[in-house]
Amino acid sequence: MADIKNYTLNLGPQHPAAHGVLRLVLELDGEVVQRADPHIGLLHRATEKLAESKTYIQSLPYMDRLDYVSMMCNEHAYCLAIEKLMGLEVPIRAQYIRVMFAEITRMLNHLLWLGAHGFDCGAMNILIYCFREREDLYDMYEAVSGARMHAAYFRPGGVYRDLPDHMPQYQVSKIKNARTIARMNENRQGSLLDFIDDFTRRFPQYVDEYETLLTDNRIWKQRTVGIGVVTPERAKNLGFTGPMLRGSGIAWDLRKQQPYDVYDQMDFDVPVGLTGDCYDRYLVRVAELRQSNRIISQCVKWLRDNPGPVITSNHKVAPPSRESMKTSMEELIHHFKLFTEGFHVPEGEAYAAVEHPKGEFGIYLVSDGANKPYRLKIRPPGFAHLAAMDEMTRGHMISDTVAIIGTMDIVFGEIDR
Repeated sequence: MADIKNYTLNLGPQHPAAHGVLRLVLELDGEVVQRADPHIGLLHRATEKLAESKTYIQSLPYMDRLDYVSMMCNEHAYCLAIEKLMGLEVPIRAQYIRVMFAEITRMLNHLLWLGAHGFDCGAMNILIYCFREREDLYDMYEAVSGARMHAAYFRPGGVYRDLPDHMPQYQVSKIKNARTIARMNENRQGSLLDFIDDFTRRFPQYVDEYETLLTDNRIWKQRTVGIGVVTPERAKNLGFTGPMLRGSGIAWDLRKQQPYDVYDQMDFDVPVGLTGDCYDRYLVRVAELRQSNRIISQCVKWLRDNPGPVITSNHKVAPPSRESMKTSMEELIHHFKLFTEGFHVPEGEAYAAVEHPKGEFGIYLVSDGANKPYRLKIRPPGFAHLAAMDEMTRGHMISDTVAIIGTMDIVFGEIDR
């Protein structure tokens, strides 16, 4: 009689739950996973090596393209590392703007995660709901930076420019008549801050809608409860950070434990899970959406009352204003030198980490005193999470593997750096 052998199967790279660039080699006993071997390198773009041949400011847009769902959070860590090496003081208004946009980015990330993870597990509607709110958040990105995704808005020493006084409005077209456009422009009559404030008032009821769709849904709970359980000890040993670590019941959040910018001025809670399964990690991220909303509304309130500069006055690092550049020879030289040669960073090394939506995102920077990094090393959260794939999927079914990939919130730009 023939021996029944384990079957080896490729999950991906084409599988939608494998995000296009992950090849997962599964060893199966029937439909039960005995071993999962993630193969990476299908997207490798050599970001760290490219940075060595670019000036510090030219490398900044590369940060947006690492985790291309959490653009400004990547920029945040990069700017903090440069500021640490240079001893730069960031104006307080710029710090509030950074914190506000870091939390807007967290919302963008968690909404895409929630929609895609729900979709992977068979819940179709949640994706449409989440993208409805993402449109408003992208409009905030576009209003402030001119780009809807790759913003390049954070700069060493502050942010590119202050918040605009007018929110862009929809125009009448063949598709939408004047009455529809007037309704769509109702909350766009004031400044960007007015628009963000209006969004923070509306957002809690949207999160209630997501929870109505999923939290007590019988099928959703069957797909996530008890799947991919990680104990607190294993979560720490595996190098988990962010919602993956907090889902296992450990209240570790860099915004509380190692505050940067003005996070120590913010009033918010750190949600944690109980059992460390996919369902707990879902609950943690949904609770984080509510906490981000709280932080944004606090920033809006402060920014309304406190005008001021939004980037350092050191013109060796930040360009002078257009007006002074065109009227002062010295400022013109500063402008020319900055955009041709860039600024020089003193010799040394620095590590700066932020509480990225996916976990701890760190930038380790080594400078030899030149206008380019001598070495740049990126510490992405997703890399450590993916390394636990084998341990988390062993003994589960193939369909559970999809739920586990989803719960990790993997974006390959940061893994295949």
